[in-house]
Amino acid sequence: VQLVESGGGLVQVGGSLTVSCTTSGRSFSRNTLAWFRQVPGKRSEFVALATWRGGANTDYADSVKGRFIISRDSAKNTLQLEMHDLKSEDTAVYYCCADNQEFRLSTDPDNYAYWGRGTQVTVSM
Repeated sequence: VQLVESGGGLVQVGGSLTVSCTTSGRSFSRNTLAWFRQVPGKRSEFVALATWRGGANTDYADSVKGRFIISRDSAKNTLQLEMHDLKSEDTAVYYCCADNQEFRLSTDPDNYAYWGRGTQVTVSM
């Protein structure tokens, strides 16, 4: 099973960036997919999730609501996070994650058994 992120990089404050994830090795069509982020010395932080049935339901951390948009394409096994109006505090490594339990909606990183290697997003002043 693999989750591979792409699209990270350096962007200025107020700019936009999209990170993507491709899953392989098994189907996650009945599992929630999510983005978490982490900065050195801190615990992983929930960013956004998209549930089964092609992301019929989504949820966002309060810190990104109105600025980030999550979407998934179950047919293509992809997950995407559009990030707009980026702030310096959005700087982190962003991880694509899959919940190991079907039909569960959770923002707890401990419930996500599958993680990608992460992609760095740096927002500069």
